[in-house]
Amino acid sequence: MTAAARDVKSTAHDFIERNAKAFAELSDAIFYFGELGMQEHCSAALMCDLLETHGFAVDRKPSGFDTGFVARYGSGKPVVAIHTEYDANPGNSQKSGVAEQSEIVPGAPGHCEGHNVNAACMVSAALALRYTMATHGLLGEIRIFGAPAEEQLISRPYFVRDGYFDDVDIALHPHILDEFRSDHGLIQSAAISADFVFHGRAAHAAVAPWDARDALDALVLMDVGMAQFREHMLPGLSMHRVVTHGGEQPNVIPSRASVWWYLRGPGADSVNPLFEQAKRIAEGAALMTGCTVETSIRAAVWPVRLNRTVAETIQRNIDAVGMPAWTAGEQAFARELQRAAGKKDDGLRPSATPFSSTSRQIAASNDCGDISWKVPMGRVWFPANVPGLPFHHWSAGAALATSIAHRGGIAGAKALAATAIDYLTDAALLARTEKSFGEEIGGTRYAPLIALNQSPPSALNAEIMERYRVDMERFYPAVSPVFV
Repeated sequence: MTAAARDVKSTAHDFIERNAKAFAELSDAIFYFGELGMQEHCSAALMCDLLETHGFAVDRKPSGFDTGFVARYGSGKPVVAIHTEYDANPGNSQKSGVAEQSEIVPGAPGHCEGHNVNAACMVSAALALRYTMATHGLLGEIRIFGAPAEEQLISRPYFVRDGYFDDVDIALHPHILDEFRSDHGLIQSAAISADFVFHGRAAHAAVAPWDARDALDALVLMDVGMAQFREHMLPGLSMHRVVTHGGEQPNVIPSRASVWWYLRGPGADSVNPLFEQAKRIAEGAALMTGCTVETSIRAAVWPVRLNRTVAETIQRNIDAVGMPAWTAGEQAFARELQRAAGKKDDGLRPSATPFSSTSRQIAASNDCGDISWKVPMGRVWFPANVPGLPFHHWSAGAALATSIAHRGGIAGAKALAATAIDYLTDAALLARTEKSFGEEIGGTRYAPLIALNQSPPSALNAEIMERYRVDMERFYPAVSPVFV
């Protein structure tokens, strides 16, 4: 790295370090907002206000997402996109800094993965890049995407479908982990998220059940059929569901029942056959019970593919930033939390994870996968949670508004900003990346799996948030972050 490049990165790192307090306040505010996908109104407004205050042009409702945004600073080429999510999960309210299960608001949603830190990492890096570009006269555009409802795999395929990435050169995705690393190749799975709604005929369950057509029976038979089909699925496929409606009371045979399925596979071409089989099973269940069935796709995403050249660039910056030097108190809390969750009490990792020549595809999905087949993409995994804790579990929420999350997230913001600077200042690196991206995807042609006329489900999770928001508001922070 040249002295000039070091100077540019130093400007960005100094901004992030100088604003460590604002980073923590932003991350903690989104933690306490605890907003579910498509209802992240407070979270999105806070980030949009910050970006606008510092000179970004902000589109607050891209592709019809009330809680999404696209923010731009600069002009010309290259265009470096940074995108991340900030939604919480249902039923995972957890007090931070407490090494036992303890809800903030009983039954309420909460962050149990760390998307609140993702958001702070993205915004802090964006602001650092904005002032670094102005200070050093860097050309190009920074484009920041706020992506609602990642837990429901919804928003980013719409952004890609609607052309927001047509002129993007490089895309970067910060995401929380218990490690500091980057990786490459196929790392997450494709998925289709779909609703199956059965319609029958209601009747009194005790007096005249013969007059009914039980929609819940059809749902149960579909569940049995799907369970039997699991034996015959190809390796790498998986599926899971929740019943979203099963009737109102036992003495009325349900005329309507519904189930929400996630169908996953290693590639975009593997999930459609799984979905078609699920439809056939549902139709068979409806036939057996004299019911009918309607099917609709909520979301559909490509697998996540990370570009090796971008990953290597990220890793160089990770190694330069280094793992935070954890305090004795942070290590003690991490070990206490690990024991409470029934995990090995190794504490926090002492160093960044070395770059690996191979990556493993996992069954989980992320809606950023569509971006990764459109433009070269890399992910900054930053160390802001405790090792060994499963996401979507109370224990994964217990450190998310502590110094562990703050300092790990700041390290991630530094690596993220430095990687963007590499692409803003090194045309040869950009050319190598574009070449490797073409070689990696080969003849694969991206096309969205969602319908071209499909609109976002704006009412998703509204009822749950309405039920809990008033009680959650009592814990909203009184101060707003100020970046200087």
